[in-house]
Amino acid sequence: MTRLPPLPYESWIPTRIALHLRLQILGKIRMALRPGRNHWWHVPLYVSARGMTTGAMPGPGGRLLEIEFDVLDDVVALRTSDGKRQTVSVRDGQTIQAFYRDMVGALKRLQISNPIAAPRPFDAPSTLPFDEDTEHDAYDGDAVRRFWTAMTQIQPVFQQFQGRWVGKDTPVHLFWHSLDLAYTRFSGREAPALPEADPVTQEAYSHEVISFGFWAGDDTTPEAGFYSYTYPEPDGLSDERVRPNGAAWRTGDSGTLAFLSYDAVRTAEDPEAALTAFLTSTYEAGAQRADWPDGLVRTGSAHGAGTKT
Repeated sequence: MTRLPPLPYESWIPTRIALHLRLQILGKIRMALRPGRNHWWHVPLYVSARGMTTGAMPGPGGRLLEIEFDVLDDVVALRTSDGKRQTVSVRDGQTIQAFYRDMVGALKRLQISNPIAAPRPFDAPSTLPFDEDTEHDAYDGDAVRRFWTAMTQIQPVFQQFQGRWVGKDTPVHLFWHSLDLAYTRFSGREAPALPEADPVTQEAYSHEVISFGFWAGDDTTPEAGFYSYTYPEPDGLSDERVRPNGAAWRTGDSGTLAFLSYDAVRTAEDPEAALTAFLTSTYEAGAQRADWPDGLVRTGSAHGAGTKT
């Protein structure tokens, strides 16, 4: 972690919201085209070398389609496995309505019908249908690049932490519904049923989890930061010590989570060690209090890390 840029929350609120909505459009295309996977793993986006990507998705005619939000060139690139390519520019003053229509047009030129069944945001800062949203039109490319640069530095630390896990876990992926880079471990046991919850929540929390993530903040937490929570939340979780200095438990309507501000990591003498300490200590706290099975964490270095082949 050599270059964590500043991410002052107040400075890019309009751009963050509009970026969130644009990524929801990409994510809904991915959700429609990819085969379903447990816990909605077919839905998230991924951090790429140029921005955020859907990865390859099955398209009509046996072709693959990939859509990448290229933050270096401020375009969305749509590419198919038969060599065709379309781009949609992203710019300040471009409404979500205009962006959505441009995306539908680019798909059409690739002979792909718009697959989005519900063209409106999900659990986002706006409820306006994409085709009617003339309110959100901000785009500060420098701010978006800072957010992406932060994720390019954070993702490898998450992946190194992931490499020590031998049980079931998720990829490190970008959930577009909440705009957070997330990673989750599973104990292997089912969680109590949630009959009153919506279908999304029921599927996401059908099994015991300890989750970790990075997100840009929201109205209730107006700063970028790292989080971890254990579900179902065990008794005494917040009594456990978490590291590094500055990390703390927070309790809200949805339960208790550990929080560490992005700036605390960014300004640490060793940012990678600080973030790794947070991930490790919050996992240990949840696993101990929830009595997770032993043997799910590989001791020593992650398999393959630093080895010669």
